[in-house]
Amino acid sequence: MSRVIMVQGTMSGVGKSFIVAGLLRIFKQDGYRVAPFKSQNMALNSFITEEGLEMGRAQVMQAEAAGIAPKVCMNPILLKPTDNVGSQVIVNGEVIGNMSATEYFAYKKKLIPEIQSAFRKLSDEADIIVIEGAGSPAEINLKENDIVNMGMAELVNSNVLLVGDIDRGGVFAQLLGTQMLLENSEKERVKGLIINKFRGDKSLLDSGIDMLEKKSGVKVCGVVPYMDVKLEDEDSLSERFEKKYNTGETKINIAVIRFPKISNFTDFNPFEQADGVSVRYVTDVRTLGNPDLIILPGSKNTIEDYRWFCESGLKDAVLTLAESYDIPVFGICGGFQMLGENIFDPEGVECGGSIQTMGLLPVETVLKNNKTRAQKKGVLNDVAGVFEGLSGLSYEGYEIHMGVTCKSMENSGNLVAEKNEIGMEEKESIPAILQNGNVYGTYLHGIFDKKEIATAVIRALTDKKGLSDFEISFTDYREFKEQEYDRMAEILRNHLDMNAIYEMLKEAAL
Repeated sequence: MSRVIMVQGTMSGVGKSFIVAGLLRIFKQDGYRVAPFKSQNMALNSFITEEGLEMGRAQVMQAEAAGIAPKVCMNPILLKPTDNVGSQVIVNGEVIGNMSATEYFAYKKKLIPEIQSAFRKLSDEADIIVIEGAGSPAEINLKENDIVNMGMAELVNSNVLLVGDIDRGGVFAQLLGTQMLLENSEKERVKGLIINKFRGDKSLLDSGIDMLEKKSGVKVCGVVPYMDVKLEDEDSLSERFEKKYNTGETKINIAVIRFPKISNFTDFNPFEQADGVSVRYVTDVRTLGNPDLIILPGSKNTIEDYRWFCESGLKDAVLTLAESYDIPVFGICGGFQMLGENIFDPEGVECGGSIQTMGLLPVETVLKNNKTRAQKKGVLNDVAGVFEGLSGLSYEGYEIHMGVTCKSMENSGNLVAEKNEIGMEEKESIPAILQNGNVYGTYLHGIFDKKEIATAVIRALTDKKGLSDFEISFTDYREFKEQEYDRMAEILRNHLDMNAIYEMLKEAAL
């Protein structure tokens, strides 16, 4: 039977996901079989397992740290926001429908058996399970029927580590205030406090830590320094969006359009660890500038995000750069759909209706309720233009989308009428990368993870700029992540009381 420990936070974005990943890597290094678990995740970054099931990328990252393949039982409930008041609800990797926040709040208690079943599956395979909470356990308006914080800890009888973010300020109030709002039975579960993202001389915290321990009655198990690890963030709080780049050191400038409902922005992480390459997330024309490559990423609400794209002026700016300045444009998933000629939503999958899109690729998309979920691999064929160097390279990736994309018909209105006649054969006639001039589109997430493909993209851009002598330094992205997991584990070993944490581990009560 597995031993369990749970990491909860004083708020979203305090670093729970990374603390969980680091602990998993430590336990793995110490010889244990380990696995991550998060009962409910809300994020637009998701992944498709080998079985074609959908789960949150944070638990995929944690599974990598644990040295195991990701399984949907690590994240049985995934909520993907569709607007400000509702989400697509995914249970055990399958979409069960869209719900408003109120509807889901009333429904979620019914999912407890699914959570328990998923956890039992993991417990058969792991010596230690590290559970991640969500948001804060002190969100008193959401505590009724809680299934992700203290409610989850109670389900499996887990001790809790509570993490606060000193980088945001007020960490002592965060930690102590959170405990004050807990029920007595919940307070008893909190066995250790962690101060995360510290910069400076730790001795300056000593008096505050002494007072915090006296007032809370809970040991501070560590002060973790700010870890500049380049791993996959969970959600739109990602600090990647706010990063500033030194243009003096930049040889290749990649601009990613940051749609309001951007999804799977982790697709571009491989480029971030290449010397001389900057990846900027752009929200307005003023900051778009004159990049070497423009990427239209995935979107959870493609039609609404395309309307924003037009209203912001970015669509016209991208068209000008592509048509007048020969800047290559690459669309992935929702961005690929936007590069086509039309998007139809006859079933109201997003917001209904239809919209004419950029017309840069000769395709049209019909949004459908059946979600495409599949891992894909193969060889790229007949890629022309600036990225012709991709031809002949093997690729791996995964598709996850609500649309069927087909080559444009002369009478586009017939596409909706005939959508039920469009089978996989016609869909598959679209290659893994569709190209028209300097415009490229694909449904494949993770296509840049392979070193050969990422290198070919950057080499094409440097050659286009006359920088053929520029040395491209790329570590294979999988190898790079392994190094980061080990580095994170070393940092946590040096700054956490691991003896105390091992003592907190106890058997799960299933």
